[in-house]
Amino acid sequence: MSLLQFFSRRDNSPAGEMTFIDHLEELRWHIIRSVIAVIICAILIFIKSDYVVSELIFGPTRPDFIAAKWLCAFGQRIGIGEALCFKQIEAKFLETTMTGQFVASFTLSFIGGFIIAFPYIFWEFWRFVKPALSPQELKETRGVIFWVSLLFFTGVLFGYFILTPFMVNFYFNYKLSEQIQIMPSFSDYLENLIYTTAGIGLLFQMPLLMSLLARIGIVSARFLRQYRRHAFVIILIAAAIITPSTDPFSLTIVTIPLYLLFEASIIITARIDKRRAKREQQWS
Repeated sequence: MSLLQFFSRRDNSPAGEMTFIDHLEELRWHIIRSVIAVIICAILIFIKSDYVVSELIFGPTRPDFIAAKWLCAFGQRIGIGEALCFKQIEAKFLETTMTGQFVASFTLSFIGGFIIAFPYIFWEFWRFVKPALSPQELKETRGVIFWVSLLFFTGVLFGYFILTPFMVNFYFNYKLSEQIQIMPSFSDYLENLIYTTAGIGLLFQMPLLMSLLARIGIVSARFLRQYRRHAFVIILIAAAIITPSTDPFSLTIVTIPLYLLFEASIIITARIDKRRAKREQQWS
């Protein structure tokens, strides 16, 4: 659907005719409300930043982290011993600039605010797009806010509870020499944590993105199956960017769920193709 078609379909809504400038003004208010929601959530996090940092941000660096215990117990239960148990590490961070912690607290607050307010942000976006959809399209996209939010938070939790502990444990135990002491900056750790939580959450939107592209006729299940190998390479590159590390273990942890989401996208797209073919047969 082109931009012109999109706005023309919105003009036919019961709300009455609107000019292009009216649409831009409406979009502006949706964006403003979304930004306000992020700011409110960011302020709440900033007020409790000491608790958030000590209990949540540094949680994956501790050997008693709940996910570390679960993974260790799971490895022992399936008979692989302590292969999934994390080694004891002493993760300490420093800041080499006077303003480092202050800037990091603002970064933490706004990224955390975005994560918490994500369902509302998408709801505002959906309110802007919804009038342009036909009754059939509205029926097919029922529950989209729930599924978008579910996939996003699943990705965030996967990055926080699984990927981040593995990443921290790997890097703090990887040593070229005993004379080298690992003490990264807090800003560096926070940046990696953002990539492995919010970044993974956005990547987990793949099935919904593919279903959207299938509905507007850009991709099909046949196309996705044909370029399966190419998709795997793209997923591998995306995983390398998001982790952000190039060690095989971390790449594997990220690549496997992303590729499973791609396979799920093929199944969803195939169902959309079947429904489209059935409607075309009825029309003919």
